Amino acid sequence: MAERSMTSTRGTGAPVVDDQALDEVVRFTSDLIRLDTTNRGGGDGNERAAAEYVAERLAEAGIEPAVLEKAPGRSNVVARIPGTDPSADALLVHGHLDVVPAQAADWTVHPFSGEIRDGAVWGRGAIDMKNTDAMVLACVRAWARAGRRPPRDIVLAFTADEEDSAAYGAGYLVAEHPDLFADCTEGISESGAYTVHADNGLRLYPVAAGERGTAWLELTAEGRAGHGSKINHENAVVHLAAAVTRIGEHRWPVHLTATVEAALTELAALYGVPADLDDVDALLDRLGTAAAFVRPTVRNSANPTMLQAGYKVNVIPGTATGYVDGRILPGGQDEFTATMDRLTGPHVHWDYHHHEVPLEAPVDSASFAAMREALEHFDPGARVVPFCMSGGTDAKQFSRLGITGYGFSPLRLPPGFDYQALFHGVDEHVPVDALHFGVHVLDRFLRGAAGEETA
Repeated sequence: MAERSMTSTRGTGAPVVDDQALDEVVRFTSDLIRLDTTNRGGGDGNERAAAEYVAERLAEAGIEPAVLEKAPGRSNVVARIPGTDPSADALLVHGHLDVVPAQAADWTVHPFSGEIRDGAVWGRGAIDMKNTDAMVLACVRAWARAGRRPPRDIVLAFTADEEDSAAYGAGYLVAEHPDLFADCTEGISESGAYTVHADNGLRLYPVAAGERGTAWLELTAEGRAGHGSKINHENAVVHLAAAVTRIGEHRWPVHLTATVEAALTELAALYGVPADLDDVDALLDRLGTAAAFVRPTVRNSANPTMLQAGYKVNVIPGTATGYVDGRILPGGQDEFTATMDRLTGPHVHWDYHHHEVPLEAPVDSASFAAMREALEHFDPGARVVPFCMSGGTDAKQFSRLGITGYGFSPLRLPPGFDYQALFHGVDEHVPVDALHFGVHVLDRFLRGAAGEETA
């Protein structure tokens, strides 16, 4: 069935997601990609053009946007759509406007062209995550044209700086403008509800109900500086290299969270194998291709990524520095701290370069059930399963306000489409049909259309 014919309706049969919305989601994705919002880290970024574009599209639909900045050019947009039930808790829908750098020479198309070809929109942000920003805009504008309102208030937040520290984006909004989110109890954002084509024709949609915490570490080895020709048993480079090797070779033990247990249990049932949680590695080996989105989240992890030492080949430096990308599961902080103390040893000191909390959301909530229903309604025969993200999103920032976060950015993808490889990858693109599917699913979930049809 073509996506354009997937009309989402109320009990009256009147269309909500119309042809204009389906055209707009493609155009908005392309337009946003053409606005270069590269975030190079360390405060080097500018999201203003994209924020102004979003604000204009909202204002055209009668939705009043607020553009908020911690520093010039680091722009965020927040708006509220009133629901039909003022007593209901509000839902936060958030997406970031910044993107990671892209080298044009490596791409088939220019990364900021927003080119539409071969049934897809191409460019940096097509997957992460200007596509979702565009889907949200197209959806809420369709509501405005049809005179529809969601059952509860929807707070929209389009943020800066997610690809770095969030200091100019969600972190700033949470610290300086918490009143805008005061009645929000749940939120949805990126990195979930995309098609995974697993074995034997099994079609899965993993919806994120957790995130590992971020633990970026700086390691410092102290030693005795000296001439490179002299024996030196207090060589900082050697101390650092030994610690980095121990960290890189360490095998972390299994640490199952409630979300990951649920994912393994549901996948085992779908694959028709026993859910043996006492031997998780053996179970993962029996889950075929579906194991790929669970395997990174059954353990804490720590990967050495950078080394810095010395200034001349015949000089032994007095200090050496390394960096490690650590990720911590909910409930895994104590294990992580004790393990890093042991692995770094007596000659290396470590501290957090950047530290963010892990998250976990209930998979038995009404909202998760509604996400499941919306996806399976528009892709019959597919199966929704919960999962924990190996990385993190702005949901970590909003969790400080008591907002429970889910990863729900729906896309129906064709077989062979490597969604994960396109995150921060070359030739990032998103199928037009996937964008259309996403608008339909978002509308059904956010507007509570399932309840309307049975009312």
